[in-house]
Amino acid sequence: MAVATRQDAYIGGEWIPGEGEEIEVRSPATGELLGTVAASTPAQVEAAVGAAAKAFPGWRKVSLLERVDLCRKAFELCMERAEEIAPMISREVGKTIRESREEMVEYTADHFRRASEDVLRHAGTVLPSTQERTNAKRIIVVQEPVGVVAAVTPWNFPVDIAGIPIVYGLAVGCTAVWKPSEYAPLCANMFAEVLHDAGFPAGTVNVVHGRGEVGAALVRHPEVGAVVFTGSSRTGEQVARDAALKNRVLELGGNGPQIVLADANLDKAADAAIVGCFYLAGQCCTAAERILVHESVKDPFVEALVERTRALRVGDPLDEETDMGPLCTDEVLGRTRAHVEDAVGKGARVVHGGGHEGRFHEPTILDGVTSEMLIAQEETFGPVAPIMSFRDLDEALAVANETDYGLTASVFTRSLHDAWRVAEELRHGTVHVNETTNYWDQLAPFGGAKKSGAGRELAGWMIDALTETKQITFDLGD
Repeated sequence: MAVATRQDAYIGGEWIPGEGEEIEVRSPATGELLGTVAASTPAQVEAAVGAAAKAFPGWRKVSLLERVDLCRKAFELCMERAEEIAPMISREVGKTIRESREEMVEYTADHFRRASEDVLRHAGTVLPSTQERTNAKRIIVVQEPVGVVAAVTPWNFPVDIAGIPIVYGLAVGCTAVWKPSEYAPLCANMFAEVLHDAGFPAGTVNVVHGRGEVGAALVRHPEVGAVVFTGSSRTGEQVARDAALKNRVLELGGNGPQIVLADANLDKAADAAIVGCFYLAGQCCTAAERILVHESVKDPFVEALVERTRALRVGDPLDEETDMGPLCTDEVLGRTRAHVEDAVGKGARVVHGGGHEGRFHEPTILDGVTSEMLIAQEETFGPVAPIMSFRDLDEALAVANETDYGLTASVFTRSLHDAWRVAEELRHGTVHVNETTNYWDQLAPFGGAKKSGAGRELAGWMIDALTETKQITFDLGD
């Protein structure tokens, strides 16, 4: 049975049918038709940005405490509706219901609470006068909302990732236009209903649907002041070109290494690899895409990893007992299959899994992976643990840094010296010590180096990205 929810764009406080192509939304687990949305046309993108631009002057003048009150009301509504939205996320994306609840409660809803607290504490500065020998100057530095924020977001965390720029943008006085993934538009509309019902004024939040060309039209729009995009590195490079001089945060791909040194706690490292490789069926930019293990402990580590992987339950994402659901798209499935086949063809060995049925791909462990294999060079985004061995720390660091990506990495060791060296030498935005690559803290800066992105988001770093810094100088000489 199809699940009914709003299927329209949300522009200027009203639900408006899209005038473009009809997009079917199907369950990756069953193929069931969940609903349809009609893509927004260029004219509707123009209308959405126009509504946001029109609402901005009034919204930025709304008192901080009123904006905070709305965020707090939205937090309560989001918590109340978490059990309605989470199953839709699982149906659209294929993530397990436990993962979807985590997205709703720990991340999405909590953005409202965190943003309302962060903006209350986000302070300007007063600088001394250093150009003249006087005490009459006062230099004030403040941050003002940038204007219209364009949020173009992916399907793997369909409301959480969108919530960061939208909620923080609203809290600081920006307005927003959101283009959610065409693979998860129904839960996106359910989240938009939360914002509407919380009382955010018409035009402060707008939603347009469609594929890449809709996102591109939004990013290029001259009235957009900031662009926040999460997706592939290839698309991110185009977004950067289209965004031109706008403020921008780009959260892109990863090929994160998990390094296991000879002195590591192997049980803890194996547990971390399970989360790093198989959480959300590997469909995370922060996934452990390469497991680098010291040759002296590789065999016992692989044994521990295989034992844990065998215990994973793959199946219906709505079943409370399921540990791993299906891959969301045929593209991800095809790339995962191609990477496994390429690795095996170049000498790697499948020690567990390797097969698939429909979109359900077995959690797979490959041993003997080397740097020339595609799986070691590119982002797989699937449930594969590629094992690479190394002789010493210098080699591990060289291999860990050799890809174009630099998002998240981790190292397991009991040596403070080695941990510190790895943390300093890895060219990654985040390095975890004795923790999975799929660890996040919502009040810490998130972003990557090299082709993994530009800028940082979450907490005060997101506020910085959505504001302009202004200097105001007073001369009190008279």
